[in-house]
Amino acid sequence: MSTVLVVEDSSTEMEILTACLQRGGFNVATASSGEEALTKVGNIKPDVIILDVVLPGCSGFELCRELKADVLTNKIPVVMCSTKSTDMDKFWGMKQGADAYITKPIDQEELVRTVKQLVKG
Repeated sequence: MSTVLVVEDSSTEMEILTACLQRGGFNVATASSGEEALTKVGNIKPDVIILDVVLPGCSGFELCRELKADVLTNKIPVVMCSTKSTDMDKFWGMKQGADAYITKPIDQEELVRTVKQLVKG
């Protein structure tokens, strides 16, 4: 079973994303900050990372850039998941190395479908 690391500082959003992914057949690990996410990535080696843009400490954009620059984590697909929904936000997310960009409120079917495609990738 594939493992997804959800990095989200809102407990409500975290619950929604976790429940949705578990229904989709994934193991889910969670982190509420970029620093915690970096520690967990090293420990659990997730198959996909779902990343909020607005996080305490470093932003999701910064974290994505850091993950994609590290040879140990640059192959892990990253899905940006944010209320920031302009074309410029999406463009910037992809420019940081994100493999997909989903806007909130999330379409749960789209999220599961996107994660499944990236796991197969």
